[in-house]
Amino acid sequence: MSTAKTGDTVRIHYTGKFTDGAQFDSSEGGDPLEFQLGEGQVIPGLEKQILGMAVGDTLTATIPADEAYGPYQEANVHEVSRSELPDHLDLTLGGQLQATSNDGRTMVLTVSKVSDDTVTLDANHPLAGKDLVFDVELVEIVGG
Repeated sequence: MSTAKTGDTVRIHYTGKFTDGAQFDSSEGGDPLEFQLGEGQVIPGLEKQILGMAVGDTLTATIPADEAYGPYQEANVHEVSRSELPDHLDLTLGGQLQATSNDGRTMVLTVSKVSDDTVTLDANHPLAGKDLVFDVELVEIVGG
């Protein structure tokens, strides 16, 4: 029986949870997630767990933050004056905005604090700094 290796395109069903058991994502009820191993299309810790699995195998793996979305970095949190932002922006607490970085990448910013004069924007991934637990089933190895 063949096992998943770097370069293979695989399909998995998964449920992502926090360490307290609260679910944040799942493919349940939908199509399996398809990606190529070794291409950085999923978090590194999850990819490592799938390597060597055979079709039909299941696992539960705890992925440390460093192998998921990285540590939470205070340097990615910025307070800006409301006057520096366009008037049409929705600055609802918890809302998300898109911005372009100096190197041309699109970033998602979360509104983490709002006052009369300033808005605090957080460029960390919402799952940064969190250890994650994944229940995974390897559904198919499409090929490599």
